[in-house]
Amino acid sequence: MVTTAVRNLGPNWYASVMGTAVVGTAGAALPLHSGALRLACTVVWAASGVLLLVLLGARALHWTHHRDQARAHLLDPATAPFYGCLSMALLAVGGGAMAVGRDWIGIRAAVALDGVLFVAGTVVGLATAVAVPYLMAVRHRIEPGQATPVWLLPLVAPMVSAALGPALVPHLPAGQPRETLLLACFAMFGLSLLATLLMLPVVFARLITGGPLPLALTPTLFLVLGPLGQSTTAVGAFADVAPGVVPAPYDQGFSLLAVLYGVPVMGFALLWFGLAAAHVVRARRDGMGFAMTWWAFTFPVGTCVTGAAALARHTGLAVYGWLAVGLYAVLVAAWAAAARGTARGLVSGELLAGPRPAPAAPRPVTARTTSGAVR
Repeated sequence: MVTTAVRNLGPNWYASVMGTAVVGTAGAALPLHSGALRLACTVVWAASGVLLLVLLGARALHWTHHRDQARAHLLDPATAPFYGCLSMALLAVGGGAMAVGRDWIGIRAAVALDGVLFVAGTVVGLATAVAVPYLMAVRHRIEPGQATPVWLLPLVAPMVSAALGPALVPHLPAGQPRETLLLACFAMFGLSLLATLLMLPVVFARLITGGPLPLALTPTLFLVLGPLGQSTTAVGAFADVAPGVVPAPYDQGFSLLAVLYGVPVMGFALLWFGLAAAHVVRARRDGMGFAMTWWAFTFPVGTCVTGAAALARHTGLAVYGWLAVGLYAVLVAAWAAAARGTARGLVSGELLAGPRPAPAAPRPVTARTTSGAVR
């Protein structure tokens, strides 16, 4: 019975772990000092750890008893990119151990747990960042109109490693071990950033020329916030640990990068937030119901919370602190909606049932002349 229930359990379910863990880590990053908030963040982090264990076990059953379906997921261009979520789920829970979990398990256990999950998540993330684009090129049959923000998922995973790795730097021996880890994180920052810059124009061109995404996929527009917020978080983390780890003047260079990169990227993130929100409002009016894609409202917004908090630290501007608080309120509301919808879908059995056929194209709402004018 259990093995049958997990037949349609795809890698997209790891997004629920990411979205839950980030509620804890983002809350800890806020420029607020509240014991109640920190306790709540620790409880949520612990829940994400339990959820990760459950999903790892369920996915192991899936691969053991339903290898045909697992292979079909890898060969499906709509599902394969979600394998990046496994890496980010491991990293998110590990990063949460350092951010809030240490309050319960102690700093030594938190470092050990984060170290194991960081290595595992980074290896999986780097492998996915190569394997999924390779499969898309040589095995998948993709049309330009199929492009969605989901394609960014395997490319963002190394950026999560880049943002969370610096927390481990002070716990390594001084000298080359610390500098090696920091510069390795910086390399993964560049890897993910450049790969995202290659993919994002494809996604944006699809949106502009092909019209709105299908209703169920509309929430995935928020996935674009992931590399934006996470990269801003990463450069802030580099600046936090660089002094004494890399020689001058490079340590000050990281401080400059935290502001000179983070400010404009956060500005673009806010622009995209508004665009994505407008699409979601339109889709909701047209009848968009709950789907697992609603988890796209959580982790990407959480990265913007930590990115804004990093800017608050490095610029000293209160406006970024308030921005982080405002975005965190959005994150908590989004997490509550996604968690409620997931719980209902599990109870009803709908979420673990076979997938329904998706419409080939969104319902047309406008017509365009050959000149591009809307009529």
